[in-house]
Amino acid sequence: MYHFKTSELSTKQQYKFLTGSIIPRPIAWITSLNKEANVVNAAPFSFFSVASNQIPLLTVSILRTDGKAKDTATNILDQKEAVVHIVSRNLTEAMNETSAPLDSNESELDRTDLSLVDSSTVTVPGIKEALIRFETTLYQHIPIKNEAGEILTDHFLLKVTDVHIDSSVYDPEKEYILPEELEPIARLTGNAYSEIGSIFSVTRPLN
Repeated sequence: MYHFKTSELSTKQQYKFLTGSIIPRPIAWITSLNKEANVVNAAPFSFFSVASNQIPLLTVSILRTDGKAKDTATNILDQKEAVVHIVSRNLTEAMNETSAPLDSNESELDRTDLSLVDSSTVTVPGIKEALIRFETTLYQHIPIKNEAGEILTDHFLLKVTDVHIDSSVYDPEKEYILPEELEPIARLTGNAYSEIGSIFSVTRPLN
């Protein structure tokens, strides 16, 4: 077994080991509003999970580039709102297009054929074609800093105000999301993604 001390690894090596091992990772496809330019930005982020169900909280970490915050992070901090979408297989190419490094006054959605839909509670619109989307407001921003006090990552806790689920991926009797119908994709490493394979169940121990 190979053994590495992280203190001896480069930033690139650390990234490769972490993102290559912690897989598959769900993707938060986020729309946010640059109000000054009146532009809706869209971008995917795979450092994404759930923090609570007592308070419906999502977590997303947005890495900075050379100390500069990404447009999505800047917009969330400015407007305190975002819409988080789940990426289905048929939306992979469109999602990938929105990862392009554009200026903040340009909308990544212009590179796609996607359409926007008004939200119910927040001012940020959502992506109509996404089968699941969460309207969210900023609950907490945690700037992750290095030893020199420089911010490396903007870590957000986003409170869900509204959930939109397409009828094709929802069982209203059991209140289940249907993963086989949703066909979510997940991030691996490099340019690689994954789909849901076989699904199996394991009964939890009662004590």
